[in-house]
Amino acid sequence: MPTFEQIYAKHAADYDRLVEREDHRGNMIEAIREIHPLDGAQVIEFGAGTGRITRQLLPLIKHIRAFDASAHMLSIARARLEETGFTNWSLEVADNAALPVPDASADISIAGWSFGHKTEWTPDRWQQEIGAGVDEMLRVIRPGGSAIILETLGSGSRQPAPPSEVLGAYYDWLENERGFSSTWIRTDYQFESVAEGAELFGFFFGDAMRQLVIDGGSPVVPECTGIWYRKRD
Repeated sequence: MPTFEQIYAKHAADYDRLVEREDHRGNMIEAIREIHPLDGAQVIEFGAGTGRITRQLLPLIKHIRAFDASAHMLSIARARLEETGFTNWSLEVADNAALPVPDASADISIAGWSFGHKTEWTPDRWQQEIGAGVDEMLRVIRPGGSAIILETLGSGSRQPAPPSEVLGAYYDWLENERGFSSTWIRTDYQFESVAEGAELFGFFFGDAMRQLVIDGGSPVVPECTGIWYRKRD
């Protein structure tokens, strides 16, 4: 199995096959809409990857500027976005901690499954690394705007719980140190078959998760997602 860094650098198409199967009931967009109205919204997206969230927001918002540090991931995002026929989007390569975006220029900033990797990649300074990204999320939204962060609360799990101790520390830090409120939703995967689910879960999560899908015997695999949100004063 490739590392997450290798996946984001070289395996974006396979990654996109996995994530497009997630949240088959559409719970994520409804949860975001409850946090902040989407009609006419200007959105800045952090760590857009292959454009999973971007594509879902397009029909509902005014415009979205989506950023990712990986040009490889954005190449897939661009192809998929062009297929939609919508033109209210742009893609740019940039680090989460330094986006080329004016202050207070958006209504919503959103980061999906992006910041949490810093707890593994930079374990000795993840608070500083993620904190820089959170500062950017707050900088680019107008007063009354919302910063929204989505992270995993368990792949293959029916009830929410941080998958690791360090992710639990990160989630507590968001709430207790950075002033975010939180909720959670189910974003279950629906694969075409158990075999496809085992293939894609094994590719991204490893052999143990591949076996979990096989043992479950269903093309629907549970997933819990946490949502952290904060309005700018």
